[in-house]
Amino acid sequence: MARDIINVQYPTLDHTESVANIGITKTTVTQANGITIADAFSNKNNSLFIVIDNTNTSSLLTVKSGDAYPNSMLGDIVIELPAGVSAIQLQDLSRFEKADGSIDLDFASGFTGTIFAIAKWAGVREV
Repeated sequence: MARDIINVQYPTLDHTESVANIGITKTTVTQANGITIADAFSNKNNSLFIVIDNTNTSSLLTVKSGDAYPNSMLGDIVIELPAGVSAIQLQDLSRFEKADGSIDLDFASGFTGTIFAIAKWAGVREV
């Protein structure tokens, strides 16, 4: 299966470094393809949020187990997506992380909607 790839969107600090703003770009989900979130766990700070707008009736989302850490043996996890907007935060990152730092998501048949991923920027800025 050729997955659609999205990137994590990070905030941009204003000139005072006191306020951060994220300009959101949504991606329409092609249910048959599934989604890969590239570099989803590159910052390792547990701030990743996956936001899904389910424009149909309730559906299911499968968060695929990864291949980078031993606890991926716990397998995939399936969660319910009610109609409307859901914000999902993964707490056991290593369960889902693939060796390249990405994560895969599958959507149940009939799903329609959009997705985006955001995270807090972490690390030291260049001077």
